[in-house]
Amino acid sequence: MNQGTIVKVSGPLVLAEGMRNANMFDVVRVSDKRLIGEIIEMHGDRASIQVYEETAGLGPGEPVVSTGAPLSVELGPGLIEMMFDGIQRPLEEMRKKVGSNITRGIEVNSIDRERKWKFQPVVKKGDKVISGDIIGKVQETVVVEHRVMIPYGISGTIEDIYEGEFKVEDTVAKVKKDNGEIVDVTMLQKWPVRKGRPYKQKLTPEKPMVTGQRVIDTLFPIARGGVAAVPGPFGSGKTVVQHQLAKWADTEIVVYIGCGERGNEMTDVLREFPELKDPRTGESLMKRTVLIANTSDMPVAAREASIYTGITIAEYFRDMGYNVALMADSTSRWAEALREMSGRLEEMPGEEGYPAYLGSRIAQFYERAGHVINHGNDNREGSISAIGAVSPPGGDLSEPVTQATLRIVKVFWGLDSALAYRRHFPAINWLNSYSLYQDRLTEWINQNVARDWSQLRSDAMKILQEEAELEEIVRLVGIDALSPVDRLTMEAAKSLREDYLHQNAFHDIDTYTSLHKQYKMLKLILAYYYKGKKALEEGADINELFDLPVRERIGRAKYTAENEVDTALSNIENELNEQIEALVSKEGE
Repeated sequence: MNQGTIVKVSGPLVLAEGMRNANMFDVVRVSDKRLIGEIIEMHGDRASIQVYEETAGLGPGEPVVSTGAPLSVELGPGLIEMMFDGIQRPLEEMRKKVGSNITRGIEVNSIDRERKWKFQPVVKKGDKVISGDIIGKVQETVVVEHRVMIPYGISGTIEDIYEGEFKVEDTVAKVKKDNGEIVDVTMLQKWPVRKGRPYKQKLTPEKPMVTGQRVIDTLFPIARGGVAAVPGPFGSGKTVVQHQLAKWADTEIVVYIGCGERGNEMTDVLREFPELKDPRTGESLMKRTVLIANTSDMPVAAREASIYTGITIAEYFRDMGYNVALMADSTSRWAEALREMSGRLEEMPGEEGYPAYLGSRIAQFYERAGHVINHGNDNREGSISAIGAVSPPGGDLSEPVTQATLRIVKVFWGLDSALAYRRHFPAINWLNSYSLYQDRLTEWINQNVARDWSQLRSDAMKILQEEAELEEIVRLVGIDALSPVDRLTMEAAKSLREDYLHQNAFHDIDTYTSLHKQYKMLKLILAYYYKGKKALEEGADINELFDLPVRERIGRAKYTAENEVDTALSNIENELNEQIEALVSKEGE
């Protein structure tokens, strides 16, 4: 154990001397209050320590003790349904211990040591095992089966394995290594947060992560194991988009990191998540969720750690073979924490005062997402899809955090305050958003949804882009200057915007749309456009085309229940055909 003394305190940064035997990223306990900190810089025997708690009242001469281990998270049964702070201390346990306001120097176990779990082995004595192999299962919640794995660095033969109820630190198996040494395996593992958990092979993401949000799935899809950024100014709906993804995305585990968000916003999340009903299981959404809450008034250094804590927990569930959705809200606040610590370390500032290594830190975080083949004999696959919200000051997307993020992520859902003010939600701007997974996912969608999906999507995008160009003309000379075909394009674009892209998160049916229903709806709206164009060529009147009674039914198609989609939307299409035929034959008489 290495002990030094404080020589300087500068906000969350503490400088200590006599730390020659400590290492970078070691966790230390600062002063007699035992505040938790981490070494982030070494100069000879001087260590710069970022303290994850309030440092008011600390002074020179107080002791600093190194634990000799890096900042790590505890992994094992008991993670799901938990609410942690940025360094994985359970909020509920802390509340029981010290009340509603977190005091300094609290030491609580991240995972409950007293609770017993029913362990069921899936291997037997004499079986050969390697790192990452699943040796047993624990039913952690009604929804999640926790798979207990052989820790990394251990392989050999099962010498003994037990069945029954155990605490996380109890031995559930003994493994005889190849050199004859016998190792005890418990359900509890520890892992340093700044080091990615290993895997066998990273795969190309080729399957979509279906979110049920039409603007995302149809126009800007994200692959399972992909990374996306949701930048947008204050009030444009970033948090609602992330809530919708947490609730509806087809993943088994959700890790939600509230990083430096406003306290009342985080309180809403903590209150809402347990009340949200998981559409897949009918249980509370918390039964498959881990929440990490680090509000803007908590010490700035813990904000920086919260992102790593979250992704390490996500990697652990990925290793079990689960598909995990990781929400980070917001990475801008995390970058601000980096900037503050960098300023206190007196490092050379980069653009807008952010450290020069901002881009590489953001890249390190997003690179830990992906679709992988895990370690173990069964070659099971798992994935982490990471979605980071970015809050650029004043909605300026040219600022460094947004630009560094866009260089790494493959999906950009640009939120637009103008759309939000018009009450168009999700307020994702279809003219400046993009998805680089589109081409890769086309084959899967053509096979599993419909052959003409890609064609419909590109036609819809073309109509929306043409509308933006025509709007300039309309502003200058009025709508009457447009040709009938251009007016039809404007009308079809309006239908796409209002009847398709606009989605009500609080409506029981409209909140989620399956890929099949999305295809049918899009086909219906575009059928009106194609057939209307043909009718105009044959002399139909544009105003009568706009006034067709079926238009109302097309607009309300999104409120059709999933089990009635085929019948209801086919009926509307037949009605559309009949009404357009009647219109054309009337003109032909």
